[in-house]
Amino acid sequence: MFQEFKINNLEQFPQDLDALLNQQREIINSITTNNEVSYEKVLKPLQDLDEELGLFFTPLSHLNSVMNSEETQKAYEESIPLLSKFSSEIAQNEALFKKIETIKANSDEAKKVVEHEIRDFVLSGVNLPDEQKKRMEEISLKLSELSNQFSQNLLDATNAYELIITDANDVEGLPQSDIDAAQEEVEGKTVYKFTLQIPSYLAYMTYGPNREFRKELSKAYATRAPENAKVIDQILALKNEKAKLLDFESYAHYALETRDANKQEDVIGFLNDLADAALPQANNELAELKAFAKKTDGIEDLSGYDVGYYSEKLKKEKFDFDDAMTKPYFEQSKVLSGLLDIVSELFSVTFKVADVPTWHECVKPFDIFDEGKLSGRIYFDLEARKEKRGGAWMNDWETHYVDSKGEQHFSSAFIVCNFSPATKETPSLLRHDDVVTLFHEMGHAIHHLFGKCTERSVSGINGVAWDVVEFPSQFLENFAYEEAILKRFGFHYETGEPISDELMAKIKETKNFQAALGILRQVEFSLFDFMLHQNLYQGEEVQRLIDSIRKKTSLLESPSYNKFQHGFAHIFAGGYAAGYYSYKWAEVLSADAFFSCLDDDAGFDKEHAQGYKEFILANGGSKEMSELYEEWLGRKADVKSLTKLYEIA
Repeated sequence: MFQEFKINNLEQFPQDLDALLNQQREIINSITTNNEVSYEKVLKPLQDLDEELGLFFTPLSHLNSVMNSEETQKAYEESIPLLSKFSSEIAQNEALFKKIETIKANSDEAKKVVEHEIRDFVLSGVNLPDEQKKRMEEISLKLSELSNQFSQNLLDATNAYELIITDANDVEGLPQSDIDAAQEEVEGKTVYKFTLQIPSYLAYMTYGPNREFRKELSKAYATRAPENAKVIDQILALKNEKAKLLDFESYAHYALETRDANKQEDVIGFLNDLADAALPQANNELAELKAFAKKTDGIEDLSGYDVGYYSEKLKKEKFDFDDAMTKPYFEQSKVLSGLLDIVSELFSVTFKVADVPTWHECVKPFDIFDEGKLSGRIYFDLEARKEKRGGAWMNDWETHYVDSKGEQHFSSAFIVCNFSPATKETPSLLRHDDVVTLFHEMGHAIHHLFGKCTERSVSGINGVAWDVVEFPSQFLENFAYEEAILKRFGFHYETGEPISDELMAKIKETKNFQAALGILRQVEFSLFDFMLHQNLYQGEEVQRLIDSIRKKTSLLESPSYNKFQHGFAHIFAGGYAAGYYSYKWAEVLSADAFFSCLDDDAGFDKEHAQGYKEFILANGGSKEMSELYEEWLGRKADVKSLTKLYEIA
């Protein structure tokens, strides 16, 4: 039914992988050379092989991210070349390509699979001369290795730093749960340890009263992994070379072949328009913050490391509200069970705790039943630990589809976050931002888990264009600000008292506090990423590019030591290269859909929720998202919904 999560022997893993790949090579060779030319006899078994390989390899790549150790690193690093060589061989298998080109598919789903297969073969260089094919293979392998190296450098640098504070005055004003997490006894003395792991770093940058310590922490964060500069140069050079081999003018040009956006100008134009719309309000937001910092502490030269601290104080003064006021109401286990209840009601599913092996004691697995029938499984791993890479993500494992023998497969997924862990004194408590993150990742997960396609390559999140894949996640996250939703799980962890209407109203009211500055920051990352891949930038040129973009988007000057790019894992280690703009591109759909589905009493219009499940989630990548969207709501998404969501005039 479902796979059991386990790896029997990490040391042996690369050899086992090699044996599996050799087995698959034989099957692929047989499919390529036999006389069968039907979809059922060619593409059905090939999709089975994709699933088999994913089932085998995902546990290792997942463990390497969530329980990172020398053993996982070694197994992973030895496996990458094997996988890379294998996928390059398939991608350049001309005889198989020629066979697939002749296949006549019957269903719409199968037609989409054929269309994607042909496109991906071409983009992998199947039509290139042998010498260039070999070079493509070398490039693919090197890129996988570099992306892993980037990630590992960043994790090592994040774990290598700590700031030890000895004076209790320097942690005054931090939420008690953050003080508890930082407190340690060293030689009989109480000290407070802060690190570059996100919960710890953000706690001090948001509430830490000592400006010098904020500066020190901020500098440590902005100068992590300097060795990634060389990694970046190599990644950019190889991506550029790959695009040129395939006759594209740049990697950005190549990347748009598989995206919803058609032209580079459309992406750049969209981002610049968004920045222009946000700029006037962003200037006002910054002026207000500068005036506040000056009035409060006589700060004449507001710096980047002051922004989080004074923004939090200003929010407190302006709205009589800060994150610490809501944190006691968002106990991790209650938030999770509330989220599952909401998803259950909206989409007619139920979640039951699954008694299955996991990789860590804090992981919570659930089986999903759709209208009474078992349909999927989800694992939640929500607390920060030093073996886990930073950030939050959803990772798909099994896929819902029907295999070549006619057997039904069910889907499974992992949701990974880095929330404050429980301490002796307090359970794991979430900031409201964390609640939003959990909703976001759940939006990704149900996109995969509620897929109903019979063809694996377009089921769940498979085959979905990269720049619309964030639509379902952002859509669900928008509901994490609604009173009707929050009161389902907002109960004080000590007294059990429900979160007050006043506090919920404040969460909503402060949602767009400094929204325009936030948009400019996202536009900065997106423009940097996209323009970086429109030409070949090397060495100092990378910094000059980001500096030139900041002239428009960054209203505070960044210190010269800030090497943000060395930690930009999304694009150098996470598949978002020339695609970071997707967050905002997809947000047009998610904002428009949100306003269509909002219901003041329930938070969510149930009838629309069913339509969303049936049209958007169930169909995965089997049709273009814009097409599914029109089928669902009978119209295109309105770009103005985005500025409406952020309340930007």
